[in-house]
Amino acid sequence: MSAGVAEPVSPARGGLKSLLEAAVADGTVIQQNVSLAELTTLRVGGQADWFAEPQSQADLSALVSACREHGLPVTALGLGSNFLVLDSGVRGVTVRLSAGVFAGIEADGSRLNCGAAARMKKVAAEARRCRLAGMEFLEGIPGSVGGGLRMNAGAMGSELFDVVETVRFMDPAGEVFEMSAESIESTYRSCPLLKNQIALGAVLKGEPDTGEAIAARMAEYSQKRWGSQPKARSAGCIFKNPEGIPAGKLVDELGLKGATEGGAMVSQEHGNFIVNNGDATAGDILRLIDRIRERALGERGIELQTEVQIIGREDGRV
Repeated sequence: MSAGVAEPVSPARGGLKSLLEAAVADGTVIQQNVSLAELTTLRVGGQADWFAEPQSQADLSALVSACREHGLPVTALGLGSNFLVLDSGVRGVTVRLSAGVFAGIEADGSRLNCGAAARMKKVAAEARRCRLAGMEFLEGIPGSVGGGLRMNAGAMGSELFDVVETVRFMDPAGEVFEMSAESIESTYRSCPLLKNQIALGAVLKGEPDTGEAIAARMAEYSQKRWGSQPKARSAGCIFKNPEGIPAGKLVDELGLKGATEGGAMVSQEHGNFIVNNGDATAGDILRLIDRIRERALGERGIELQTEVQIIGREDGRV
């Protein structure tokens, strides 16, 4: 989510910290100049101007409302598994929904009521425990429900919105809404509504099945994943699959597996993954992304679109 108004922030930074702290009441700590690299799976990127992990929905609402009032953009980070944070850092306030109040998973018959911070792997495990089929593919997606909703995450031929019944979200004014999935536009790796809202959770619906059958499918998916994806630091798939060919296969055909820029490398295991070999910068990864896109366009006439969310002071570039 990116929210806020165009007016410049007028209070001095010290005064702004006091204003933000005054907005929250449930133990939420406002921090300044926090490195985001360690909060993402790629382990690259600059600092957040301001960072907070709200301890309640009320604090999140108050913080978002205060940011709107003072012209501060808001970025929701989640678990950082699908993010590339630019080296220049992120303006405004970055919020991470990690508190337990946002991470619950409650079973109700054939439905699971999941908080935005619930890990999708845990959702899959709970669905298996409740003998609910249809969510097995979530086991291999290394992110949270909130991030999954924002990008309509998918794997093994399924997408999150295939099993979503309703979505709860907060708008840039701090107001909370709930909508049915049928009334929300969702496309391949995108949910436009949630680009400017913060997902708070969703109700997922499964179909009854035996625990053995569900476990067998989860094991099959896990074997496929670990047999084809790198174990090194990455942000998952870098590009959306273009029409007609998987992005990983295209990169392989272009001869770019193993290509490097600084500490960033196209994975040898899967062409749609860029891995951090230990000392990569976000700039290295961006240059490698640009090389791949230029080759794909020049040699195959294919315009690759990024699946990874690129955030920071220049995030209008992609």
